[in-house]
Amino acid sequence: MAYWAHALAASSFVMTPLQWLQVVQYELMLFAGFWFVIGMADELAIDVAWIWLLLRGRVRSAWLKEDVSSRPLTGVAAVFIPAWREAGVIGATISHALGAWGHAELRLYIGCYRNDPDTIAAAMKAAASDRRVRLVIHDRNGPTTKADCLNRLYGALTEDELRSGQRARFVVLHDAEDMVHPAALVVMDAALDGAGFVQLPVRPETMPQSPWVSGHYADEFTESHAKAMVVRDAIGAALPAAGVGCAISREILHELAEARKAELERSEGPSRNRRAGPFAPECLTEDYELGWRIARSGRRGRFLRLRDQDGQLIATRSYFPDTLGEAVRQKTRWVHGIAFQSWDRLGWWGRTADLWMALRDRRGPLVALVLFTAYLLVVIGTALGAAEGARLITPLASPPEVRMLMTLCLAGLAWRLLLRFVFTAREYGISEGLRAVLRIPVANVIAIIAGRRALLAYLRSLNGTAVTWEKTEHRGHPALASLAAREARA
Repeated sequence: MAYWAHALAASSFVMTPLQWLQVVQYELMLFAGFWFVIGMADELAIDVAWIWLLLRGRVRSAWLKEDVSSRPLTGVAAVFIPAWREAGVIGATISHALGAWGHAELRLYIGCYRNDPDTIAAAMKAAASDRRVRLVIHDRNGPTTKADCLNRLYGALTEDELRSGQRARFVVLHDAEDMVHPAALVVMDAALDGAGFVQLPVRPETMPQSPWVSGHYADEFTESHAKAMVVRDAIGAALPAAGVGCAISREILHELAEARKAELERSEGPSRNRRAGPFAPECLTEDYELGWRIARSGRRGRFLRLRDQDGQLIATRSYFPDTLGEAVRQKTRWVHGIAFQSWDRLGWWGRTADLWMALRDRRGPLVALVLFTAYLLVVIGTALGAAEGARLITPLASPPEVRMLMTLCLAGLAWRLLLRFVFTAREYGISEGLRAVLRIPVANVIAIIAGRRALLAYLRSLNGTAVTWEKTEHRGHPALASLAAREARA
């Protein structure tokens, strides 16, 4: 109010549009500055926890002393891979998985749709005569949601178990474009002895033809899966499943399926529960919800960060969207599912650490709004600076509270830039670390557009519009790129 009064007094109570713009600038600076400081405090708490873990020696990734990839599993591992219009990558995924995982206990369940013959043909060609592959044709036309396809695969697994009399030990979720690590099954099998589900890191592969859009995924996942998820695991907070590279106990999946069946019986009657599975078909981020529901069941989730005997991170590798439009569509689905649907479907539950992480997970729309405000302030500041240079208006001194907020924001920004460089450079090299700093505006623009689209989609769903699944297109596979690189060197 003091600033407002000063502006009025300076103009003798007759304010020009430019002076009104100065007042708007002040109010927006307070809004953006306040929420930036709150966000920085949240991130700083994670940073401090990570540094404390680092000093106690609990951050460094453990190295395997020898190659464990050929060790037998303690039970059947069922790998679910839903595929809709993935003819370009599903063959590479199947071939690489069968070669990397030579275990007799492996079962690959590939979910295809009856109206997608190209993907069916590519999957059949890659599977060849390997008896470990189960090609499951969905009896509905695609596309449905990923969760719906996963439920169809769960039904196929249940039928196989009834026929063979042997129940799987655990289920692993993967996408049609994933490149798996040879040791992944063995380490997840061992880790499940003390956990309900296990999540391995995701390592996006950089794409030379799209260093800015696809590259920003590498920056975000590297910092998240080397810091934030490590802290969540250490404090025992609920862990979200990433939907790839995560193993779930077969017993827990059965319990989740029974719980969903009971819910459908109560709401829709017993005739509608025949297709019930552990995944919610109406949910856009069934993997995220799965992790939280497992935590609610009292089972512990584990985030497993290991390196093999050669120092390579045991992680799921894949290419992420390489165009702005596709990245926005993918992140719209994530924001809609995590920020809006999970609020409705999961509510607020758990200990203080769980509530803290839920707030962090669901902050996407607010972050988008604050970022938009910050970029709007850049435009307003530029316009006002030009007007002041032309002596159209008199510059106003910044109030103390604004100066304090701006100082905190600049300090926080410098700290964030440093950490983004450090984490990306550690995994991808110094050049990518430097590029990660320059990619931050790209990530911000994607977040702003995705936040707006997710909010509009959520509002439409409140009016009864069906939630739409927006598929991510995949045009490359890291296994094929790795093979081409080896052949070139040879």
